[in-house]
Amino acid sequence: MNQQVILRPAEPADVAEMAAVQVAARDAAPMPASVHPQADIADFLRSRLTADEAWVAELSGEVAAYIRFTCMWLDDLYVHPRAQGQGIGGALLDLAMAQRPDRLGLYVFETNTPAQRFYRSRGFVVTERSDGSANEERVPDLRMEWRNVHGH
Repeated sequence: MNQQVILRPAEPADVAEMAAVQVAARDAAPMPASVHPQADIADFLRSRLTADEAWVAELSGEVAAYIRFTCMWLDDLYVHPRAQGQGIGGALLDLAMAQRPDRLGLYVFETNTPAQRFYRSRGFVVTERSDGSANEERVPDLRMEWRNVHGH
């Protein structure tokens, strides 16, 4: 990472920037655009801040990326396109894996091969393929899981 990145728990004041990061990252990735407008994404994220664990990566005082996860699922990991390739996504994923040291699962769109490569490089494996009928975008996706085989 070239510039200093600060990882910290997400706060309600971060929600608008988090939503903007998600929209920009999705637009730049080989995946379908969100079916929700940015304001609705922000409202949803705000509603999840107390239930889920959410962290932001701050770069030069701005939210450059965020991660949101539950006890078993990695729901969001988005890095703004201008901040990609600096290790920020890896740092956030390492944090989540340290917080959930036994296992973590996620879904990734079949078209999003860069994300699949990223997760595979971190030890995630494909455990299921779907036709997309269960996701909002109706696009085929993969379930990937990481399990700590080394124990504690």
